[in-house]
Amino acid sequence: MSQNKYDTAADLHIYAAHAHTAAAAAHHRGDHEAAEELSSRAQDYSMAASEKTVELAKQIRVPIRA
Repeated sequence: MSQNKYDTAADLHIYAAHAHTAAAAAHHRGDHEAAEELSSRAQDYSMAASEKTVELAKQIRVPIRA
């Protein structure tokens, strides 16, 4: 399996973490409109990261914990 597939999943997790952090900072500054947009983006990245991770786990037959 290509390392690139793992890198993609890892990058999505990192993007989600950064977006969550940025959303929290915007919320703290009182910029609720930006915080909402960043939270939405973070959710999108989180869902994509989760889907990619599950896809990779199925390919290498790793049990997925609930």
